[in-house]
Amino acid sequence: MRVAFASETAYPDRPNEDFIGATADAVVLLDGASIPPGVTSACSHSVRWYSHTLGSTLLAEMTQSAGPLPELLAQGIKHVTSLHDFTCDLTHGGSPSATVIMLRHTADHLDWLVLGDSTLILDTGTPEPMVICDDRLEQVAAPHRTRLDNLPGGTPEHAEARRQYVETLGQYRNRDGGFWVASTDPLAADQALTGTIPTDQVHAAALLTDGAADAVTRYRLASWRQLINVLAHDGPAELIRQVREAERSDAHSERWPRSKTHDDASAVHCMLQQLI
Repeated sequence: MRVAFASETAYPDRPNEDFIGATADAVVLLDGASIPPGVTSACSHSVRWYSHTLGSTLLAEMTQSAGPLPELLAQGIKHVTSLHDFTCDLTHGGSPSATVIMLRHTADHLDWLVLGDSTLILDTGTPEPMVICDDRLEQVAAPHRTRLDNLPGGTPEHAEARRQYVETLGQYRNRDGGFWVASTDPLAADQALTGTIPTDQVHAAALLTDGAADAVTRYRLASWRQLINVLAHDGPAELIRQVREAERSDAHSERWPRSKTHDDASAVHCMLQQLI
């Protein structure tokens, strides 16, 4: 594969909690779940530490093993969880978490895994590409967003509503009837969406954190097909630029209600070499 990517933090003075790792045959994308001020945790590690540690672990596993992707993800979560030993209390929740996309290219097929609300797009040459996103978080979150969405962004009231919203969602994380992300429980890997597709059926693939997928899902700047074309012709950085422009045009989240005015945004575009 030929891989191009871009990643941009939400604010220059804050760390980027997304992670991208790639080799010629494997790509990993993680979106760390930001913890707003006021939400306490018994874990001493940052969200960035978690997403980058798990991401680099997964990439190493994918280059060293041909095992099933859920198995590699479970091993990666178990390894990173062991690094909390003697330093963190993981029994009360609140530990860092992240969405995960894993894509592995072999001679004759692509294996993929999606856990959480990041988006994988497979361009199969048809008018509409194949779009894979785990929507369980969206389903759980919708009933709890009313107050948050009715408050202008950037206000103390909105910040407090976001804190309450995040704490509420924590009650549904990695539980039956809720949503699943990578955190401390390796069994979450069993809940991932997975698949395999013949390599000769795929022209390209795109991996997006929700901060980049918002170009389609929230701001309606493009269709999925148009987004793929932007990545192919103008590159991932251009997609993120368009998202930032939309966000700046709605600084108080009035046109597009959202929990954060800006979000970390990451986009990866993969071309299969034999189709170039």
